Amino acid sequence: MADDLASYPATPPHRIRLEVMRMWWRNLCFIHWPVEPSDVQAHLPKGLTVDTWDGAAWIALVPFEMEVMLPGGIPIPREGRFPETNIRTYVRGPDGTPGVWFDSLEAGRLSATVAARVSYGLPYFWADMSVTGAGDVWTYRSARRWPKPTPATSEVAVRVGEAIPDDQQTPFERYLTARWGLFSTFRGRVVYAPVSHGTWPLRRGELLHVDDGLAIAAGYSPPPADPVVHWTEGTEVRIGRPQLVPLTSHHG
Repeated sequence: MADDLASYPATPPHRIRLEVMRMWWRNLCFIHWPVEPSDVQAHLPKGLTVDTWDGAAWIALVPFEMEVMLPGGIPIPREGRFPETNIRTYVRGPDGTPGVWFDSLEAGRLSATVAARVSYGLPYFWADMSVTGAGDVWTYRSARRWPKPTPATSEVAVRVGEAIPDDQQTPFERYLTARWGLFSTFRGRVVYAPVSHGTWPLRRGELLHVDDGLAIAAGYSPPPADPVVHWTEGTEVRIGRPQLVPLTSHHG
């Protein structure tokens, strides 16, 4: 088990004073599965270490609908809403700060792909994507278009189950979903951006179908037949200005 549950509070531990981006993440599915920590550590830049739970690293396939807004919550007509899917894992910085590390992010909008690569150094890819809901079943599809070093497609279908009240979310569920920062590399340096979001209104999920090549393209094993699945209607997400991360620390 993670040795510092205080690192995964249910509400943001900080205020974002300089908002760079505001978004809504809607109709989102978390699909998590464990892998060997060394498999993840091999992908990380110097200064970041795997953030484990019960001795395992956790990979996530996360498809959803993104609505991007300008700072202050100003809508962006036409270009602002599109599907997205990411492959992510969980890491700690040199001082022990926990955060998300994205191995890849697919976006259904070319303009968003270019902007995120330029501004945050995130490994975004432009893809043909769709998100469809029929009753309690949601289906997510993605096929990478650019840049395309290797073919990468994903198709997921999940059935949405019962709601999990906020006060019944477990520490493990907070570890997987309550994340208050992201790490990336920009011009060869590790950067950290604070994140703030509402408490995810989580629901249990049942995986009906998965045929995923995004995890494989990122260098990991594909999702197993019995991953940990959650679904949520979504919440608002705010991202602050990225800052360089010092690579030395006296933590621990």
